[in-house]
Order: sequence, then C-alpha cells, then structure tokens
Amino acid sequence: MRILIAGATSALGHATASALIEAGHHVIAVGSDAGRLGMVDASERFACDLTDLEAVRSLAEEVGELDGLVHLVGGWRGGGGLAGQSDEDWAWLEARVVGTLRNTTRAFAEAIGRSDAGVVAIVSSTGVEHPTAGNANYAALKAAAEAWVAAVGHALRATPARVVVKRVKALVSDADRAAQPERDFAGSTDVADLAAELVAEFGPQPSFD
Repeated sequence: MRILIAGATSALGHATASALIEAGHHVIAVGSDAGRLGMVDASERFACDLTDLEAVRSLAEEVGELDGLVHLVGGWRGGGGLAGQSDEDWAWLEARVVGTLRNTTRAFAEAIGRSDAGVVAIVSSTGVEHPTAGNANYAALKAAAEAWVAAVGHALRATPARVVVKRVKALVSDADRAAQPERDFAGSTDVADLAAELVAEFGPQPSFD
C-alpha cells in the first residue's frame, strides 16, 4: 500500500515508517525539514509546510494515488492552569494539531477513498476524556482533531476507506529513556508499540460477519 506519513521526523514517525517499510508498504515521508527527513526510513521523502494548504495540494498532485494517511504532526504546550493557556500556545498548537490535519485530509481524502482499503489514522490523547485546566488548550484541540477526522469518515462513508483514532497518554522512545534515566515513564506508550498498532491497521481486518 502507498502510505503517507505527515510529520514523519518525530520519534513515532521514524518508528512507524520503519515498521511500514518492514511490512512491505511504500512509505511517503513528509515533514518540514529536508535534512531530518533524510534520516527517515522511507520509499519517498517530501519536504512540505503542512500548515500551508496550497503547498499540501501541490504535494497531493505530486504524490498521486494513495491508500493511507498517518497524521503524526503535533507537539505539546501546557501548564499554568487556565490562566496559563495563552493565545500564543493556542495558535501554535492549532496550526499543528488541527490545521495540518485539515489540510492533509482535504488534499488526500479523495485519493484514499479510491483505495480498496484506505485508512486515515491520527494519534489523539486520553486527555480528551478527562481534560485538566493546565492541559485545556491541548485537550480542546485534540478533541477538535477527533471531531474533524470523524467528519472525514462521514465524507468517506460510501467508500471502502475508514478512519482510525489512537489515544495515548504520552509517548516514550529509547532515546527519551537514555536522556532521562531517572524519570518514571509509567503510563507512556512506547513509540515502537504504537507504530505496530498503526501498521496493523493496514493489514487484514477482523470480520464480524
């Protein structure tokens, strides 16, 4: 399958790209930094500002047919209770968490809908279920991302394609553990484990007939 990873240069992006390649898929890695993209295990690599809709539409024309979109663009800012939920942090998060999702799905959904087994997958947060004051900006925007991808599912309802949401509390990689050996990462999901879950979405799905 031809699978595009938006935000491929993160730790999860690296793990997911490598796992998809190992599973035999054609991986299109996309990120904003060409140098960092060069280190991602991928079949093709494209540097693109995913906050720019016209740039994403041009990318879609270049990429062509597609079976899957794995949206991993994000980031985190929070803390300080409600008073600490600044407009600057909101704008920074909105552009990445929601803006890039809106742009990529609008540009790629039609192609994914033509696939025999298309998938649009995002990673959300368990904080959506239990938002806190110090995490209000982030949780609200993750909830918005989930609502948007549900609308993408509605748009694709007459096609074989489907949408997938994976919720995690936090992510951890081997590099994180090496950098902070004293830290307790309890409750965090290893990027390798989440990558394996994402790859499984592009394999045969269980039948409940």
